[in-house]
Amino acid sequence: MSRTRHIRGSRLATAGVAAGAAALLAATLAPTAHAADRPSRTTAIANAASALVAHAAGLGLTAAEDTSVRDVIVDADGTQHVRYDRTYHQLPVLGGDFVVHLAPNGSYRSADRATRNSISLSSVTPKVAAPKAADLAVNALRAANLGEVLKGVTAKPQLMVDALHGAPRLAWRTNAVAKDSLGNPVARTVLTDARTGAQIDAWDSVETATGDGKSLYSGTVPLETTLSGSTYQLKDATRGGTYTGDAANKTDLCIFGICISRAPSTLFTDADNHWGTGVSSDRSSAAVDAQYGTNETWDYYKNVHGRNGIAGDGKGSYNRVHYGNSYNNAFWDDSCFCMTYGDGDGTQLGPLVALDVAGHEMTHGVTSKTAALTYSGESGGLNEGTSDIMGTLVEWYANNSSDLGDYLIGEKIVRSGFGKAALRFMDQPSKDGNSADCWSSSVGNLDVHYSSGVANHFAYLLAEGSGAKTINGVSYNSPTCNSSSVSGIGRDKLGAIWYRALTVYMTSSTNYAGARTATLSAAKDLYGVGSSEYGAVAAAWSAVSVG
Repeated sequence: MSRTRHIRGSRLATAGVAAGAAALLAATLAPTAHAADRPSRTTAIANAASALVAHAAGLGLTAAEDTSVRDVIVDADGTQHVRYDRTYHQLPVLGGDFVVHLAPNGSYRSADRATRNSISLSSVTPKVAAPKAADLAVNALRAANLGEVLKGVTAKPQLMVDALHGAPRLAWRTNAVAKDSLGNPVARTVLTDARTGAQIDAWDSVETATGDGKSLYSGTVPLETTLSGSTYQLKDATRGGTYTGDAANKTDLCIFGICISRAPSTLFTDADNHWGTGVSSDRSSAAVDAQYGTNETWDYYKNVHGRNGIAGDGKGSYNRVHYGNSYNNAFWDDSCFCMTYGDGDGTQLGPLVALDVAGHEMTHGVTSKTAALTYSGESGGLNEGTSDIMGTLVEWYANNSSDLGDYLIGEKIVRSGFGKAALRFMDQPSKDGNSADCWSSSVGNLDVHYSSGVANHFAYLLAEGSGAKTINGVSYNSPTCNSSSVSGIGRDKLGAIWYRALTVYMTSSTNYAGARTATLSAAKDLYGVGSSEYGAVAAAWSAVSVG
C-alpha cells in the first residue's frame, strides 16, 4: 500500500571545519611568499615547455609525439607542477600522461610518468574496423549486466594508443552506454586490440563528477553528478545513487492507496555540469534545489547521527520535481522510497523544493524505517513533528547563506496569497491559525500537521528556551503553557535526544506521553539522569502540558 507523508495538510493541498584546518596547516608549512611573487599559470607553462625541450629523451618524447597541458598547479612557495597529455601521430595515448615539476625559479626538478614505455608502432591503421569494435563493446556491456535487456544502446569507438597495458599497441577505446529495465543508466568502457579484436581491459564508466547548480532558494550550490559518456546526470553515486527526475507535470494514478501507474521521473541531464539558472522557467533549477536538499539531508544524518542513508543501508532515494499542475504540496511515499515536489500555484506557494521541505520529506523515510509512527492521532502528530524538527536541523546544518537556519517551516516557498510568513512556526505553532501550542486530550483529533505543533513547540523550547529573542535576524517569542521559564540546551543536543528517542524508544503507537518518556530515556542515555539536559527535557515537556 502506498503511504504518503505531505509537507502540508490535505485541506490546503487541494487548493491547487576540516578545510579551514588544512588551509591553516598549509599556510604554516609553506615558506612565506607574496602572491605577486608567485609565477602565473602562463609562466609555469612556459617554464615547463622549456623543460620538455631539454628533457625530451627522459620523458620519452619523440618527433612523432605531441603534448597538451591538462592542468597547472603553482604552490604557495612558487613551485610549479604542469600536467600533460600525450598524442602519437595525433592519436591519444592511454598511459602517456606525465607531470613536470619545476622549482620556484622555473628550473626543472623531476617528472612523474604514468608509464615509461617508449612508443614506436609500425602502423596506426587498424585491422579491426570501428563497427566491429562497437559490437564487441556492446557485448561486453550486456555481459557485465548479466544479459539483462538493455534499451537505447549506443557505442562510440575511438582509435588510440594503449601504453598502459604493457608494450604500446593500437587500440579501440569504446564507450558503450544504455539504460536498464528500470531506466537507470549503465555504461562500460572497453579497450580492444585494434589488430586482433582481443579485449585488453574494460571498466564501468558511469563516473562521478563535481558540478554546480543555480537553485531557486539556496543560491549556487555544489552537486556531485554522474558522467555517462559525454553527458552529466543529476545522480549522486557518493550518496547511494540519489537522483532527481522530471515528473513532466503528470501525477500518479492511485486507487484505495494502491498506485496503478506513476508519474515519470526522467533523469535530468546536462552537457557542461552547470545546472539551472536560478529561475523557475528553467526546469532544472527546481531539480537543483531538490538534489541539494537530498544531499544536505543525507550528510546531516550521516555526519551528525552516523546514519548511512534514509534506511541506514547506504541506498539512496530519488526525487520527482514538477509533479502535477500548480500542485501546492510535496510528499514522501514509502512505496517508491521517493520524494515528490509540486510547482505551487504561484499565488499561495512557489515550487516546494526548499531545503527544510527536503529535510522534512526525507525524515518521513527515516521515521518509516525506525519508529514507523502511525500517521493518525497523536502518533501522526509526532510523525509530522519529527519531520519538522529534523528538517529544521538540516537547514541549520547546511549553513547556507541564502537560506539561513530558522524555526520557520517552508518560509522560502510561501507567496503573498498565502497570508502568512511560513507554513508553520515552531516557537508558537498557533501563529499559523490551526496548530496546537499545548497538549490537550483532544489534540489527537486534529489534522496531523496541526497536532504536530505540540512536538514543534517542545523542540523549540528545548533548543532555545522561552521568551522573546532574535536569532539569525528572525524574531521569536515562545510562551509556555504553564507560565514557566525554560532554558534551552541548544540544537545539537535537541537533535541527539530526538534522534535517539525516535530510533531506540518510540514505536508505531507512541503518543505524546510516550514521547516524553522516550526523550527522557534518550537524555538519560546520553547525558545521565541527573544532568541538566535531562531536567531540560522534562521542563520543556511540562511547558507544553505533557506530563
